[in-house]
Amino acid sequence: MDFPFSNDNKRYHTLAYENACRGQKQYKAALDAGLTCPNLDGTKGTGGCLYCDGGSGYFTESAAVPITKQLDDELARIRAKTPGAGAVAYFQAHTNTYAPAPVLRELFTAALAHEGVCGLAVATRADCLPPDVLDLLSEFNEKTELTVELGLQTVFDDTAARINRCHAYADFRAGYAALRARNIRVTVHLIDGLPGETAERMVESARTLGWLRPDGVKLHLLHVIRGTALCALYERGDYVPLTREEYIDIVVRQLEVLPPETVIERLTGDGDRRTLVAPLWSRDKRRVLGGIDKALAERDTWQGKLFEEGDA
Repeated sequence: MDFPFSNDNKRYHTLAYENACRGQKQYKAALDAGLTCPNLDGTKGTGGCLYCDGGSGYFTESAAVPITKQLDDELARIRAKTPGAGAVAYFQAHTNTYAPAPVLRELFTAALAHEGVCGLAVATRADCLPPDVLDLLSEFNEKTELTVELGLQTVFDDTAARINRCHAYADFRAGYAALRARNIRVTVHLIDGLPGETAERMVESARTLGWLRPDGVKLHLLHVIRGTALCALYERGDYVPLTREEYIDIVVRQLEVLPPETVIERLTGDGDRRTLVAPLWSRDKRRVLGGIDKALAERDTWQGKLFEEGDA
């Protein structure tokens, strides 16, 4: 079987393939700009989502470290592995459009001016894209390769309420549409294993998202992190994480219903090993990815095999 968006026998559209087509190896330089989130500061909620331990920047330095120093350190790490590689300045921790536009302009400008930086990635929520910030993102989209990453997690509003997401699918649709209207590249995050979600619902989230034809998708496994509200549920026996076999099956089924041209930027997330409570099998990332490849081959299936146009 020849998958058209692969050069290494993968049956899904990998980020490595996409970067190879661009002619340069690129890696994310994860940054913490010291911003917060409307679901943390009381604007929409407090405590964050059920699984939140204060932000998503597990692998960033402290926000007290200047952005330029964070980039120095990240580039040293990247180039120790791949000399000459480019770095995308990845504003990862918290909600990186949740600040006044002048503050964001200063942060993005400093990052883009740094030697070795070849693009920007900005992780945010779809309900944190006011007109002046959208204008700013459009401006940077003219200057560099820009990706805005939107955390959707699920298309089901009852699940979003259960995890204290504090925004609905309609909010995501509005933010996504505003970005696409400005020709800004968008990557969307889904989380598998959310409380109360069946495998069928997780596949339906991917199918519905696929109808929007996102530029990129990141699929994550839900991790139970020490100190979170999810961890309290887990310790009471009110939450059972997915098994490795369940996760692999769900991911394969999600890939089948996503459009083949969508770049799959992640197929499993990384929990902080210092605070990860469950599932411990997720630490063996190579085995998870190998299991997905094996299942795709055994089922003779691939990304987009079952994709059909629909109304999201």
